[in-house]
Amino acid sequence: MHYTRTGGWTIPLILLHGLIANGNCWADVASYLMLDGDVLMPDARGHGQSSSPADEYRYENHAQDVEGLINALRLAPSVVIGHSMGGMTAALLASQKKTRLRGLVLAEPAFLESKLQHQVYASDIVEQHRQWLKTPWRDYLSYLQTKHPNRSLTMLTRLARARYQTRINAFQVLRPPIPCFRQLLKEIDIPMLLVIVERSVISPETIRALTIDYQSMKIKRIKGAGHGLHYDKPKEFATIIQSFVRSIDHGV
Repeated sequence: MHYTRTGGWTIPLILLHGLIANGNCWADVASYLMLDGDVLMPDARGHGQSSSPADEYRYENHAQDVEGLINALRLAPSVVIGHSMGGMTAALLASQKKTRLRGLVLAEPAFLESKLQHQVYASDIVEQHRQWLKTPWRDYLSYLQTKHPNRSLTMLTRLARARYQTRINAFQVLRPPIPCFRQLLKEIDIPMLLVIVERSVISPETIRALTIDYQSMKIKRIKGAGHGLHYDKPKEFATIIQSFVRSIDHGV
């Protein structure tokens, strides 16, 4: 499992990316977090510079990879921050309680109801990716510049390169059924923070249910950002994480 690490003797902060991204896509957020933590940014299997097995791309496999990284590096109890696919991986890892964690941040996690899971899997998302891989990556970069004019060229270049480093097999993670997020959250006994945007991938009904069923979970909403909230508002997102980590340290 390939990873980038800032180093330091402070609390480990493990950043788990989403589908068609990689660890380097966290660079802007990491530039703020490295002042307070030992930031680790792994590439999930099938992404970036990590290995790409023929199969075994379930969330259980992703969680096992992160567990293995934590154990191999003998990390102190860590805070795991996961976006989208990485959010579901982080939730599963925390629910299994196989490794000691200090806190959990779920940023726009892939908490999809069963019906939506099947809709996403049946969509043309894989075919879209296959077509992009046949196209010069600079064409995709131009597409991103048009779609996200407020993001820096450096960030968009990272995202474009990450797309072309994502293997087709990685999309197997979308195959239903995926773990039930409600059941996972019931098993988690460490401080949790959910970070969402105004038009979240999580339905309003689900968000309302989460606020009722998991009252110990803090919820923060970032305005003016899309699903890629850490690309659109990296400093604001990092500040939220820093406040959460401090609250853990002080038992707030």
